[in-house]
Order: sequence, then C-alpha cells, then structure tokens
Amino acid sequence: MKTGKRAYVSVYNKERIVEFCQYLVEYGYEIVATEGTCSVLREAGIAALSAHELTGYPEPLGGKVRAMHPAVYTGIVANQLTAAQLKELGRAKAKIFPIELVVINCYPFQEDMEAGVPFEEAAEHIDVGGVALLDAAARNFMHTVAVCDPDDYDRVLCDLAAGAIPEDERRYLMYKAFAYTAAYDALVAQYLSYQLKIAFPKTLTITYEKTQDMLYGENPHQHAAIYREPLLKEGSIARAKQLAGADATYNNVSDANAALELVKEFDEPAVVVCKHGVPCAAGTGEELAEAFERAAAADPLKLRGGILAINGVVDARIASGLRDTGAEEVVAVGFTPEAMAELRFNKAIILLEMPDIRSKVQFSTFDMTKIYGGLLVQTYDTALMESAVCVTARKPTEAETAALTLSYKVAKHAHSSAVVVGTEHATCGIGTGQTNRMLAFRFALALAGERAKGAVVASDAALLNPETAEECREAGITAVVQTGVPDSKTLKLCEKWGIAVLSSDKRHFKA
Repeated sequence: MKTGKRAYVSVYNKERIVEFCQYLVEYGYEIVATEGTCSVLREAGIAALSAHELTGYPEPLGGKVRAMHPAVYTGIVANQLTAAQLKELGRAKAKIFPIELVVINCYPFQEDMEAGVPFEEAAEHIDVGGVALLDAAARNFMHTVAVCDPDDYDRVLCDLAAGAIPEDERRYLMYKAFAYTAAYDALVAQYLSYQLKIAFPKTLTITYEKTQDMLYGENPHQHAAIYREPLLKEGSIARAKQLAGADATYNNVSDANAALELVKEFDEPAVVVCKHGVPCAAGTGEELAEAFERAAAADPLKLRGGILAINGVVDARIASGLRDTGAEEVVAVGFTPEAMAELRFNKAIILLEMPDIRSKVQFSTFDMTKIYGGLLVQTYDTALMESAVCVTARKPTEAETAALTLSYKVAKHAHSSAVVVGTEHATCGIGTGQTNRMLAFRFALALAGERAKGAVVASDAALLNPETAEECREAGITAVVQTGVPDSKTLKLCEKWGIAVLSSDKRHFKA
C-alpha cells in the first residue's frame, strides 16, 4: 500500500489552484489531476499525475465517466475499507490507493442556463462525476477532506502547516461540500421545472446565493443577509449595485423591493415612494424630473424617510430636489455624474443602481412568504384591469381612465384593504393596511383633502355602496374602479351623480 498522501484535483474554476497545489506538494501530497487541470499544473512546473496515468485508462467520452473508475472513486473511500476488502481489491488487480484530499468544483451549469444554451446542450454539461466524488469525500470526512471553494484554500493550508486538519474543520468542509452539491442539483431541478413549465413541483428545490450580510434585520438585535436567485438574471433588488450611502439594513432592502415592484407597473417616466413597505406616493410625467416633482408633492411628508424607485436616470435636477428631503434610499436606472456629485457624500441616503429596473416578472420565480415550519408559494400578481368594464352610462374620460389606471396600480401594491385617490399623473391620498375598507377609504380622502375634487378612486376589492358613493360625491370624486359590480341601488346613485364606475373581475388583495 502506498504510504504517501494523495490529492485528487479537478477544477473548472482554476483560480489560485496552482498556488494551492504548490503548497500541497510541499506538505507531501502527490497530485492526481484531470486532463485540463493537470495541464495547467504542469505548465506551472508542478509534477502532477494525470487521471488516465493513474487508472491506465484514457478518459472516455470526453472525460464524462473518469470519476467512476475504481482507482479514483474507490480511492476516496479506501481509507474506510477493511483489510478483507482491500485484499479483495488486490485480487482484482485494481491500483487502489487512498486519496486523502479531494479538490473539486463543477462545470458551471448556471452559465449555460443564463446564456440560454439549448436544452440538449445544457443537459450534456450537467456535472455528475464531480458531484459524486465530492459527496463521497464529504461522507468520508474523517479520512478524506473535500474542498470545493477556492475561498477555503487558505484555511486548509493553515491547518496543514499546523500538522493536521482537525475534526471541526473536516466537518465544516463536509458541510460546504454537501451544500455545494445540493445547490448544484437544486439548480438543475429548478432549470428543468422552468423548461417544463411546472409551476408548482411536488418538491420545491430552489437555491439562492448570498450577496451580502445586512447591517441588521428588522430590528437592530436581529441578524440578516440578502440572497439572490441564480436563474433570475434581471429586475431583482438583490442584484442592484450600491453606489453610495451607509450599509443597507433588512428594512432598506425590503422597502426598496416594495417600491421596485410598484414602479415596474409603469412604462412612462415614473417615481414611486414607499415607507415601511407601503406605497405613500407615486407620480408620472412626460419626463422624469416632472414625475419626481409630482411624487414629492403627493407625499404627505415630502419624501422624509422615503424609499424611492425611479425608472430612469437621476439627473442633477432630481438630485437637487432630493438633497435636503430626508429621503433614505433611491433605486434608479442610474445616476449622472452631476447627480453623483450632489448626492454621493450624503451618507444618509443610499443610492442603488439598477439598469434593468423596468424588466417584468419572469415565469421562473415565485412570490413566497415564509411561515413557521413552512412556506407559502404563489405566482406573482401580474394582472391589472385588462378585463375591467364600465357599468355606468357615463364612460370615464381619457384623463379619468389614465387616473384610474395609475391609482389602481398603486392600490394593487398597497397592503389591503387599500383605497387610492389619484389624478392622471399622481396619487393624492392612499389608505392602506386597514382591517376595515371604510377606514382605508376615509383615510385616503382625508389625505387628499381638496385635491380629491375631480380625482378618481381605485380600490383593490369591492368598495361602493350607497354610503361610500355619497362620500365620493361629497368629495368631488368623478370615477371609481373596483372589484365586482355594485348593487343596483348604488349604481343608480352613481348614474345620478355622474360618477363613472369600472368593474374588474380581478381582486388585488395583498397581505
């Protein structure tokens, strides 16, 4: 039996692998490597043994089954074999030597998925050999160390320099290996469910990548981190780039996501403001600066403490308007150099760049809410008022239709019960998060005040009855959109007072 130590190395990501293997050789390891890795090591002057030299068998099928040769796979678990089993292997004349260190990272199947590679080609690139070897090494953790992350090279070398890799480190590397292969397989399953358009698979295997740790969670004593979906290439706040400001907290990101989901509803220049995850203002315009001014005017607190989502590039005019408002965060397509010069040194405001802010919801992602011991999963609410019909004789004017559409978009993203009073280009009052829709309605009217005259009302569910119709008349509301058709008595009152009513068959309740 060979007495020296042996490491098996097969890496797609060759970052720092030469340096790592140089140290392994110094610590007494013989390096066995697959063809591509072996070539890189030999070019660097490292005396590596190729896998086919070890096995005496060329890598068949382009290397697809090299991992399954007994000299490799069995070598990883050979440290656990009994004397009788080793004798049995000897009779089979297989050159089985224990492998004490396995260094593997797999073919990046994710790159194929993100690049839109045809399914048949992508399937050919699913790495099964690397997964099998890592799992085997991880299971045999007390005898074989599994290393799958270049970030762990230094800690392994430090342990080797100290003389041995302790059990707690072996357990950690075992965890890293199984987490890596589990995520890899989950990503493949996720990709296949997307390809087959399976909305709700029997077992939901979704993997996420951590992008950063948060300063703190919802409260300072809570810890938090942000993860992103590997398959979701665009339109996610988890992929936004922070340009300036203090470290983001859980609430900063949560509020920015709420603003982002609302601003995605608009194709025209738009600015929306959220606070505590709830919309409090929205404005549109021919140009972005005009939309910003309208949103700022619509916010009862004039943007103080607000999280803004802007579906365009922030210029010097907008930056000047933001400077002394007390806004906490802005996520936008980008910021001009002049805008950055105005805002970048203000640590009180976080600036997030998101060029793909206008991208819509993709089929491959779900709206999910964690519950204790489980997960609520649903498709995203991508509908609006496509099937809404006018149920009064008077049809809404073009301006009223635009106002109804804007207000309904906001109501859809406000917490239910939600009622929005608005005009063609901005909200006037938003009632949200109430347990009683009448309270939400009256709160929205109270915030709107005199601006309610000539404005419209949007409700995320049924609202109109004789009482609310009367209050609409008194406030000067000219049109309403809601879920369902009001009763005949209410409709007669709306007809009498000239209030146009749109009825939608969609409800946009949001917890």
